[in-house]
Amino acid sequence: MRPIPLLQVAATAILIAFVGQPAHGAEIERLEPPFWWQGFEHRELQLLVYGPDIGSTRPSIDYPGVRISRVVSVESPNYLFVYLDIDADAEPGGFPIRFESASGRVTHTFELRERAQGAAAIEGFDSSDVVYLVTPDRYANGDPSNDHIEAMGDVLDRDEPYGRHGGDIAGIREHLDYIADMGFTSIWLNPVLENKMPEASYHGYATTDYYKVDPRYGTNEDYKALVDEAREKGLGVIMDMIANHVGTGHWWMDDLPTQDWLNYQGDFRITSHARTTNQDPYGSASDRVLHAGGWFADAMPDLNQRNPLLADYLVQNSIWWVEYLGLHGIRQDTYPYPDKHFMAEWTRRIMQEYPDFSIVGEEWSPNPNVTSYWQRGKQNHDGYVSELTSVMDFPLQIALEKSLTQAEKDWGSVWTETYEMLGNDYLYPAPLDVMIFPDNHDMSRVYTQLDEDDDLFRMAIVFYLTMRGIPQIYYGTEILMSHPGTDSHGVIRSDFPGGWDGDRVNAFTGRGLSRKQREARELVRTLLNWRKANPVIHTGKLMHYTPDRNVYAYFRYNEDKTVMVVFNRGEESVTVDTARFEERLKGATRAIDVISGNIYNVGKALTLEPRSVLLLEIRQ
Repeated sequence: MRPIPLLQVAATAILIAFVGQPAHGAEIERLEPPFWWQGFEHRELQLLVYGPDIGSTRPSIDYPGVRISRVVSVESPNYLFVYLDIDADAEPGGFPIRFESASGRVTHTFELRERAQGAAAIEGFDSSDVVYLVTPDRYANGDPSNDHIEAMGDVLDRDEPYGRHGGDIAGIREHLDYIADMGFTSIWLNPVLENKMPEASYHGYATTDYYKVDPRYGTNEDYKALVDEAREKGLGVIMDMIANHVGTGHWWMDDLPTQDWLNYQGDFRITSHARTTNQDPYGSASDRVLHAGGWFADAMPDLNQRNPLLADYLVQNSIWWVEYLGLHGIRQDTYPYPDKHFMAEWTRRIMQEYPDFSIVGEEWSPNPNVTSYWQRGKQNHDGYVSELTSVMDFPLQIALEKSLTQAEKDWGSVWTETYEMLGNDYLYPAPLDVMIFPDNHDMSRVYTQLDEDDDLFRMAIVFYLTMRGIPQIYYGTEILMSHPGTDSHGVIRSDFPGGWDGDRVNAFTGRGLSRKQREARELVRTLLNWRKANPVIHTGKLMHYTPDRNVYAYFRYNEDKTVMVVFNRGEESVTVDTARFEERLKGATRAIDVISGNIYNVGKALTLEPRSVLLLEIRQ
C-alpha cells in the first residue's frame, strides 16, 4: 500500500447571527456545504441555502478574494443557490454572507479553511492493497449509548435480521489492530451517513443527510478520528457513496427544490435493471431512460443528475468528504444507474482535485464488455470517456464460482470459465486496477457458495490473493461465516462474533472458534501478510496455461521473482509434467510452498494431492 498523507482537519462550528428583522420571515435552517477549503483547482463553489422564504432575499459578500458569481432561485421559495468564485490567494477565515430584503437581513458566517499540506497529493488504493469490507452495524458495538435514539426510528433489535444491531464507528476503531494484524491494508465501510428511515435502514444505502454521519454510528468527528487512527496503523479508508438515490426520509423530500429534482417525480417507476441498454446498438431510448431513471424501490427516490444544481451539489459533497476525512478512495454504488454523463463529470472533478486518487464503481454484470466500458482509458464505440479508475470484477467472481462448483466434465476442464474469462482482460485498459472478490454484502458468503467445502474455500482464497487486481474480502469470510438455506441479506450480513458484550464466540481473539475456523483465519492471515511483502503479486505479469481437466496453473512474475499457483480440483492425485511450464520455470528445479513451507522438485514433474492448491515460490 502506498503511503497516505496525513490531513489535519479540525471540526468547526457554524455561526448564524440575525441582524435587524428577518426578511419576510426568512431564516437559514441549512447551508451546505457547512464549510469549504481554499486552494482547489475548481474555484467555483455552490452554496445550497435553505429556510422559510430564503429565496426572496438578495445575498451579498464583502471579503477579499471571494465574490458571488451568480444566484439561482428555484420553484420552491425556501431554497437559494448561491455560487461563489474563490481566488487562489483568498485568505482562509470566516466571513459573513448577508441575505437582505426590504424588511430585514439574515447573516450567516461561513468558514473558508486552509487546505492541509499535501492534501491534493493524497494517494488512493492500488493493486498492492487488500480491502476489508465491513458493514458497520454488524461488526462491533463499541458505544452502546448510541444504540437507542428515539428520534431516528428503526430501533435496535439484534434478533431481527433486517433490524439495527448496534455496530458503530467506535466498534471498528476498537478493532483496527485486528484488521491490520490480519494483513489488510484498506477498509471499505458500507455507508455510515444518516439513514433516518422507519425500518431496515441498517445497510446505509438510503441517505437522508449527505453531510451527517448517522448518530447511531457516531459523529462526523468520530468518522474523522477513525480514518486518522486507521492511517496511523497503515490502513486506508474507502467511503461508500451513493449518487443514484436517497431515502424517502431525506430532509429535502418534504420540500423539493425543483420539479425535476427526481426522476419520475410524482409518478415513480421502478428501474428495469436492463444495464445492457447502455451499449445495445438496437436498444430504444425509452429503455435506456427507464434503466437509469427508474427507482430501486419506492423508499429510494431516484435523483436526476441532469439537473445542474443537483449535479453540482453531489460533486461538491464527494469532494468535501474526501478532503474532510483524508480518504483512501471511494466506492460508488450502482455506478451505471445515475446519468452516465454526470458520472463522467463527477469522476473528472474528483480526479482533477486528487490526481492520484482511486474510485471503484459497482457494475454487476457477468459480461466484461459491460464492466470494462466504465474504466478510465477505455476507447468506447460510442465515444464515452470515463475517469473511473477501477471497476468491480463480477465477471471473474461468477466464473470462478462455476469453476469450483460445477460437476466434473467428461471432456474439457472445470476451469474453462475462469481461464477464458481472464482471457478477456484485453477489454480492460488496466486489468491490475480492477477489484476482485469472492463475495460481498449483496451476495451469499463464499463459504456458502462453495457448499461449505473447506478444500474449495482454500482454493478460492489462494486464487483471489494471488490473482491480478485489487482483492476485497468481506468481514467474516476469514472465519467461514456462512448461511446455508437462505439468501436473506439480513442474514448474509450477520454480526461478527465477538463484537458485542456477551458474545459466546470472539473471532477477534479466537475464543470459541472451531478448528476449521481457526485454520481458515490463519490461512487468510498468512496469505495477506505474505502478499503485502511481495510486489510480484501487486504488479507482476500474469501467464496462465490451458487447463487440463481438473488442473489449472498460472504464474505471477517480474524480473526478481516467479510465483506458480497450481490447482487440482479432482478427487484423485495428479502428476503434472512440468516441461510445459518451461517458458516460466526456465530450468528451475526447486520451489517452496508458501502455505505449508514444504519444498518441491519442479524439475520434471509435480504431484498434486486431490482437491489441493500449491502456492510455490520458484527458486533457481
